[in-house]
Amino acid sequence: VLVVRTDLGMSSGKMAAHHATLACYQTLQSTNIPLLRQWERSGQAKVALRCASDNELVQLRARAQSLNLCARLIQDAGRTQIAAGSRTVLGILGMSPSRLINQITGSLRLL
Repeated sequence: VLVVRTDLGMSSGKMAAHHATLACYQTLQSTNIPLLRQWERSGQAKVALRCASDNELVQLRARAQSLNLCARLIQDAGRTQIAAGSRTVLGILGMSPSRLINQITGSLRLL
């Protein structure tokens, strides 16, 4: 799941170029290869959702981490549209049971 802050006014291209999936992938390469392989075999599904603020993004990450899910928050480098250091996207990766991710993101709307 990719949770994107909509209050920053990022263009569609900027949202699509984010690195949250890669950050989760790199983390799981060293912490949970079986989960990573399962995600690869199942088609590498990604769902993009929206959130309204930095505070909401941080709270979602905390909830994901409390359930031992891989949760990586991306901070922008500030080279294009967004101020350097702004938290822009949260990546959460987990396969089974998916209800854990739904506990965190089930109320969010699709991007």
